Amino acid sequence: MVFFMWLVVLGVGIILLIAFIAVQHFKLARLKGKMDYLKPLIETVENAKDIIYYCETPQLKYRYLSPGVNQLGANSYQEHMKNPNRVFEIVHPDDYEKLESKISGEWDFSKPIIFRLMNDKGNYIWFEEHATPVYKEGRMIAVQGIYRNIDDKMKLQQQLEYEVSHDGLTNVFNRTYFQTKMGIYNRLKDVPMGVIICDLDQLKYINDNNGHQAGDRLIIEAANILTNCASEEMVIARIGGDEFSILLPNVVEEDVVAFINKVIQNLNYHNTFNESLPIHMSVGYAYINSSIRNMECLYSEADQQMYTAKNAKKVLARLRK
Repeated sequence: MVFFMWLVVLGVGIILLIAFIAVQHFKLARLKGKMDYLKPLIETVENAKDIIYYCETPQLKYRYLSPGVNQLGANSYQEHMKNPNRVFEIVHPDDYEKLESKISGEWDFSKPIIFRLMNDKGNYIWFEEHATPVYKEGRMIAVQGIYRNIDDKMKLQQQLEYEVSHDGLTNVFNRTYFQTKMGIYNRLKDVPMGVIICDLDQLKYINDNNGHQAGDRLIIEAANILTNCASEEMVIARIGGDEFSILLPNVVEEDVVAFINKVIQNLNYHNTFNESLPIHMSVGYAYINSSIRNMECLYSEADQQMYTAKNAKKVLARLRK
Protein backbone atom coordinates (compact mmCIF):
# COMPACT_ATOMS: atom_id res chain seq x y z
CA MET A 1 0.00 0.00 0.00
CA VAL A 2 2.80 2.41 0.93
CA PHE A 3 4.65 1.44 -2.21
CA PHE A 4 1.55 2.17 -4.29
CA MET A 5 1.21 5.60 -2.67
CA TRP A 6 4.83 6.44 -3.47
CA LEU A 7 4.20 5.48 -7.07
CA VAL A 8 1.19 7.82 -7.16
CA VAL A 9 3.23 10.69 -5.65
CA LEU A 10 6.07 10.03 -8.07
CA GLY A 11 3.65 9.95 -10.99
CA VAL A 12 2.07 13.24 -9.96
CA GLY A 13 5.53 14.78 -9.58
CA ILE A 14 6.55 13.61 -13.03
CA ILE A 15 3.31 15.00 -14.49
CA LEU A 16 3.86 18.35 -12.74
CA LEU A 17 7.48 18.46 -13.97
CA ILE A 18 6.38 17.72 -17.51
CA ALA A 19 3.69 20.42 -17.22
CA PHE A 20 6.24 22.93 -15.88
CA ILE A 21 8.67 22.13 -18.70
CA ALA A 22 5.86 22.47 -21.22
CA VAL A 23 4.84 25.86 -19.80
CA GLN A 24 8.43 27.10 -19.85
CA HIS A 25 8.87 25.81 -23.38
CA PHE A 26 5.69 27.64 -24.38
CA LYS A 27 6.94 30.86 -22.75
CA LEU A 28 10.30 30.55 -24.47
CA ALA A 29 8.57 29.97 -27.77
CA ARG A 30 6.44 33.09 -27.23
CA LEU A 31 9.51 35.10 -26.20
CA LYS A 32 11.37 33.85 -29.27
CA GLY A 33 8.40 34.86 -31.37
CA LYS A 34 8.44 38.34 -29.86
CA MET A 35 12.20 38.57 -30.40
CA ASP A 36 11.79 37.50 -34.01
CA TYR A 37 9.05 40.12 -34.34
CA LEU A 38 11.22 42.84 -32.78
CA LYS A 39 14.43 41.85 -34.57
CA PRO A 40 13.77 44.00 -37.69
CA LEU A 41 12.96 46.97 -35.44
CA ILE A 42 16.12 46.47 -33.38
CA GLU A 43 18.20 46.16 -36.56
CA THR A 44 16.60 49.33 -37.91
CA VAL A 45 17.50 51.27 -34.75
CA GLU A 46 21.03 49.86 -34.63
CA ASN A 47 21.65 50.70 -38.30
CA ALA A 48 20.02 54.14 -38.22
CA LYS A 49 22.22 57.14 -39.04
CA ASP A 50 20.49 59.08 -36.27
CA ILE A 51 21.95 58.97 -32.76
CA ILE A 52 19.37 57.45 -30.41
CA TYR A 53 19.96 57.41 -26.67
CA TYR A 54 18.55 57.00 -23.17
CA CYS A 55 20.64 58.68 -20.49
CA GLU A 56 20.10 58.83 -16.74
CA THR A 57 20.39 62.21 -14.98
CA PRO A 58 21.69 64.15 -13.14
CA GLN A 59 24.65 61.77 -12.87
CA LEU A 60 24.97 60.94 -16.55
CA LYS A 61 24.87 57.27 -17.45
CA TYR A 62 23.78 55.84 -20.79
CA ARG A 63 21.30 52.99 -20.62
CA TYR A 64 21.29 52.94 -24.39
CA LEU A 65 23.32 54.65 -27.10
CA SER A 66 22.99 53.70 -30.75
CA PRO A 67 26.02 53.03 -33.00
CA GLY A 68 25.04 56.12 -35.01
CA VAL A 69 27.27 58.10 -32.66
CA ASN A 70 30.25 56.70 -34.58
CA GLN A 71 29.64 59.30 -37.29
CA LEU A 72 31.64 61.53 -34.91
CA GLY A 73 34.57 59.11 -35.01
CA ALA A 74 35.32 55.41 -35.21
CA ASN A 75 35.67 55.04 -31.41
CA SER A 76 32.95 57.45 -30.37
CA TYR A 77 30.57 54.77 -29.07
CA GLN A 78 33.16 53.43 -26.61
CA GLU A 79 34.24 56.96 -25.61
CA HIS A 80 30.71 58.15 -24.85
CA MET A 81 29.66 54.98 -23.03
CA LYS A 82 32.76 55.17 -20.86
CA ASN A 83 32.46 58.93 -20.32
CA PRO A 84 28.89 60.24 -20.79
CA ASN A 85 30.15 63.79 -20.15
CA ARG A 86 32.15 63.51 -23.37
CA VAL A 87 29.35 65.36 -25.19
CA PHE A 88 30.15 68.50 -23.16
CA GLU A 89 33.79 68.26 -24.25
CA ILE A 90 32.98 68.32 -27.96
CA VAL A 91 29.97 70.65 -28.11
CA HIS A 92 30.55 74.07 -29.71
CA PRO A 93 31.14 76.72 -27.00
CA ASP A 94 28.17 78.74 -28.25
CA ASP A 95 25.88 75.71 -27.78
CA TYR A 96 27.15 74.54 -24.38
CA GLU A 97 24.34 76.20 -22.41
CA LYS A 98 21.70 74.45 -24.53
CA LEU A 99 22.93 71.02 -23.47
CA GLU A 100 23.24 72.13 -19.86
CA SER A 101 19.64 73.35 -19.99
CA LYS A 102 18.51 69.99 -21.37
CA ILE A 103 20.28 67.92 -18.71
CA SER A 104 18.95 70.14 -15.90
CA GLY A 105 15.40 69.91 -17.27
CA GLU A 106 15.13 73.66 -17.86
CA TRP A 107 14.89 73.36 -21.65
CA ASP A 108 11.52 73.79 -23.37
CA PHE A 109 11.24 70.21 -24.62
CA SER A 110 8.50 71.15 -27.08
CA LYS A 111 11.27 72.74 -29.17
CA PRO A 112 14.15 71.01 -30.98
CA ILE A 113 17.71 71.66 -29.86
CA ILE A 114 20.05 72.87 -32.62
CA PHE A 115 23.74 72.49 -31.77
CA ARG A 116 27.17 71.53 -33.10
CA LEU A 117 29.43 68.66 -32.08
CA MET A 118 33.09 68.26 -33.04
CA ASN A 119 34.09 65.08 -34.87
CA ASP A 120 37.45 63.33 -34.64
CA LYS A 121 38.79 65.49 -37.51
CA GLY A 122 38.17 68.68 -35.55
CA ASN A 123 35.21 69.80 -37.66
CA TYR A 124 31.88 70.84 -36.15
CA ILE A 125 28.74 69.04 -37.37
CA TRP A 126 25.25 70.48 -36.99
CA PHE A 127 22.64 68.33 -35.22
CA GLU A 128 18.96 68.74 -34.45
CA GLU A 129 17.79 66.90 -31.34
CA HIS A 130 14.27 66.05 -30.22
CA ALA A 131 14.54 65.19 -26.53
CA THR A 132 12.01 63.96 -23.97
CA PRO A 133 12.50 64.07 -20.18
CA VAL A 134 11.68 60.99 -18.12
CA TYR A 135 10.09 61.58 -14.71
CA LYS A 136 9.62 59.41 -11.63
CA GLU A 137 7.66 60.66 -8.64
CA GLY A 138 7.81 64.20 -10.02
CA ARG A 139 11.58 64.19 -10.45
CA MET A 140 13.46 64.02 -13.76
CA ILE A 141 15.54 60.85 -13.72
CA ALA A 142 16.58 60.59 -17.37
CA VAL A 143 16.38 62.12 -20.81
CA GLN A 144 15.90 60.27 -24.07
CA GLY A 145 16.15 61.58 -27.57
CA ILE A 146 17.30 61.44 -31.16
CA TYR A 147 20.13 63.45 -32.73
CA ARG A 148 19.73 64.00 -36.48
CA ASN A 149 22.62 65.19 -38.62
CA ILE A 150 21.49 68.41 -40.37
CA ASP A 151 24.95 69.60 -41.40
CA ASP A 152 24.21 69.72 -45.14
CA LYS A 153 20.92 71.55 -44.51
CA MET A 154 22.55 74.16 -42.24
CA LYS A 155 25.46 74.75 -44.62
CA LEU A 156 23.06 75.22 -47.52
CA GLN A 157 20.99 77.61 -45.42
CA GLN A 158 24.09 79.58 -44.45
CA GLN A 159 25.23 79.69 -48.08
CA LEU A 160 21.84 80.98 -49.21
CA GLU A 161 21.80 83.60 -46.44
CA TYR A 162 25.30 84.67 -47.45
CA GLU A 163 24.35 84.98 -51.11
CA VAL A 164 21.25 87.02 -50.24
CA SER A 165 23.26 89.52 -48.19
CA HIS A 166 26.58 89.72 -50.08
CA ASP A 167 27.80 91.08 -53.39
CA GLY A 168 28.76 88.28 -55.74
CA LEU A 169 31.84 90.02 -57.18
CA THR A 170 33.52 91.45 -54.09
CA ASN A 171 32.06 89.41 -51.17
CA VAL A 172 31.29 92.59 -49.22
CA PHE A 173 27.66 93.25 -48.25
CA ASN A 174 25.18 94.23 -50.94
CA ARG A 175 22.73 97.11 -51.25
CA THR A 176 19.83 95.12 -49.73
CA TYR A 177 21.76 94.31 -46.57
CA PHE A 178 23.07 97.87 -46.30
CA GLN A 179 19.57 99.31 -46.54
CA THR A 180 18.36 96.86 -43.89
CA LYS A 181 21.09 98.01 -41.49
CA MET A 182 20.32 101.64 -42.32
CA GLY A 183 16.71 101.00 -41.34
CA ILE A 184 17.70 99.37 -38.05
CA TYR A 185 19.87 102.33 -37.05
CA ASN A 186 17.25 104.79 -38.29
CA ARG A 187 14.30 103.29 -36.40
CA LEU A 188 15.44 100.91 -33.67
CA LYS A 189 19.04 101.33 -32.57
CA ASP A 190 20.27 104.76 -31.48
CA VAL A 191 24.08 105.08 -31.65
CA PRO A 192 26.70 107.61 -32.76
CA MET A 193 27.11 107.01 -36.48
CA GLY A 194 29.48 107.78 -39.31
CA VAL A 195 28.63 107.18 -42.97
CA ILE A 196 31.22 107.09 -45.75
CA ILE A 197 30.53 107.01 -49.48
CA CYS A 198 33.35 105.94 -51.82
CA ASP A 199 33.18 106.12 -55.60
CA LEU A 200 35.87 104.77 -57.91
CA ASP A 201 37.20 107.33 -60.36
CA GLN A 202 37.42 106.65 -64.09
CA LEU A 203 35.98 103.12 -63.94
CA LYS A 204 34.15 103.64 -67.24
CA TYR A 205 37.41 104.73 -68.89
CA ILE A 206 39.14 101.58 -67.60
CA ASN A 207 36.29 99.34 -68.77
CA ASP A 208 36.32 100.96 -72.23
CA ASN A 209 40.10 100.88 -72.68
CA ASN A 210 41.24 97.86 -70.66
CA GLY A 211 38.14 95.69 -70.68
CA HIS A 212 35.55 94.83 -68.06
CA GLN A 213 37.78 92.17 -66.50
CA ALA A 214 40.28 94.89 -65.64
CA GLY A 215 37.44 96.99 -64.22
CA ASP A 216 36.26 94.04 -62.13
CA ARG A 217 39.78 93.52 -60.76
CA LEU A 218 39.85 97.17 -59.76
CA ILE A 219 36.51 96.88 -57.95
CA ILE A 220 37.65 93.73 -56.14
CA GLU A 221 40.94 95.31 -55.04
CA ALA A 222 39.12 98.41 -53.80
CA ALA A 223 36.74 96.21 -51.76
CA ASN A 224 39.69 94.28 -50.30
CA ILE A 225 41.41 97.50 -49.22
CA LEU A 226 38.24 98.81 -47.55
CA THR A 227 37.70 95.46 -45.80
CA ASN A 228 41.28 95.25 -44.55
CA CYS A 229 41.03 98.73 -43.06
CA ALA A 230 37.68 98.14 -41.35
CA SER A 231 36.84 96.97 -37.85
CA GLU A 232 34.44 94.08 -37.20
CA GLU A 233 31.47 96.32 -36.39
CA MET A 234 31.71 98.36 -39.59
CA VAL A 235 29.40 97.52 -42.50
CA ILE A 236 31.00 97.74 -45.94
CA ALA A 237 28.66 97.35 -48.91
CA ARG A 238 28.86 97.66 -52.66
CA ILE A 239 25.70 99.54 -53.56
CA GLY A 240 26.40 100.21 -57.23
CA GLY A 241 28.81 99.37 -60.02
CA ASP A 242 31.64 101.55 -58.71
CA GLU A 243 30.21 102.80 -55.41
CA PHE A 244 30.77 101.59 -51.86
CA SER A 245 28.98 102.71 -48.70
CA ILE A 246 30.26 102.20 -45.16
CA LEU A 247 28.51 102.40 -41.80
CA LEU A 248 30.66 103.14 -38.76
CA PRO A 249 28.50 102.69 -35.62
CA ASN A 250 29.60 103.60 -32.09
CA VAL A 251 32.52 105.83 -33.14
CA VAL A 252 33.57 109.44 -32.70
CA GLU A 253 34.16 111.68 -35.71
CA GLU A 254 37.92 111.37 -35.34
CA ASP A 255 37.57 107.60 -35.90
CA VAL A 256 35.80 108.25 -39.21
CA VAL A 257 38.57 110.58 -40.39
CA ALA A 258 41.24 108.11 -39.22
CA PHE A 259 39.58 105.32 -41.20
CA ILE A 260 39.51 107.45 -44.37
CA ASN A 261 43.19 108.33 -43.94
CA LYS A 262 44.03 104.66 -43.47
CA VAL A 263 42.19 103.78 -46.68
CA ILE A 264 44.05 106.54 -48.58
CA GLN A 265 47.39 105.27 -47.29
CA ASN A 266 46.56 101.74 -48.41
CA LEU A 267 45.42 102.98 -51.82
CA ASN A 268 48.69 104.84 -52.26
CA TYR A 269 50.64 101.73 -51.27
CA HIS A 270 48.65 99.64 -53.73
CA ASN A 271 49.21 102.15 -56.54
CA THR A 272 52.98 102.14 -55.95
CA PHE A 273 53.06 98.52 -57.15
CA ASN A 274 50.22 98.76 -59.69
CA GLU A 275 51.05 101.81 -61.80
CA SER A 276 49.37 100.33 -64.87
CA LEU A 277 46.04 99.95 -63.06
CA PRO A 278 45.92 102.33 -60.07
CA ILE A 279 42.87 102.81 -57.87
CA HIS A 280 41.59 106.34 -57.41
CA MET A 281 38.61 107.00 -55.20
CA SER A 282 36.42 109.98 -54.31
CA VAL A 283 35.31 109.96 -50.69
CA GLY A 284 32.67 111.79 -48.70
CA TYR A 285 31.55 111.33 -45.10
CA ALA A 286 29.07 112.58 -42.52
CA TYR A 287 28.81 112.06 -38.78
CA ILE A 288 26.13 112.45 -36.11
CA ASN A 289 25.80 111.60 -32.41
CA SER A 290 22.31 110.05 -32.73
CA SER A 291 21.32 107.75 -35.58
CA ILE A 292 17.57 107.52 -34.85
CA ARG A 293 15.57 109.26 -37.61
CA ASN A 294 18.78 110.74 -39.02
CA MET A 295 20.20 108.04 -41.29
CA GLU A 296 18.74 109.26 -44.59
CA CYS A 297 19.97 112.82 -44.01
CA LEU A 298 23.35 111.47 -42.93
CA TYR A 299 23.63 109.37 -46.07
CA SER A 300 22.63 112.29 -48.31
CA GLU A 301 25.24 114.53 -46.68
CA ALA A 302 28.01 111.95 -47.20
CA ASP A 303 26.87 111.38 -50.78
CA GLN A 304 26.94 115.12 -51.49
CA GLN A 305 30.44 115.41 -50.04
CA MET A 306 31.60 112.56 -52.24
CA TYR A 307 30.25 114.25 -55.40
CA THR A 308 31.82 117.53 -54.32
CA ALA A 309 35.19 115.79 -54.03
CA LYS A 310 34.72 114.06 -57.41
CA ASN A 311 33.77 117.32 -59.15
CA ALA A 312 36.76 119.09 -57.59
CA LYS A 313 39.04 116.44 -59.12
CA LYS A 314 37.45 117.01 -62.53
CA VAL A 315 37.93 120.78 -62.26
CA LEU A 316 41.54 120.29 -61.21
CA ALA A 317 42.12 117.90 -64.12
CA ARG A 318 40.74 120.45 -66.60
CA LEU A 319 42.94 123.22 -65.14
CA ARG A 320 46.02 121.06 -65.60
CA LYS A 321 45.35 120.57 -69.31
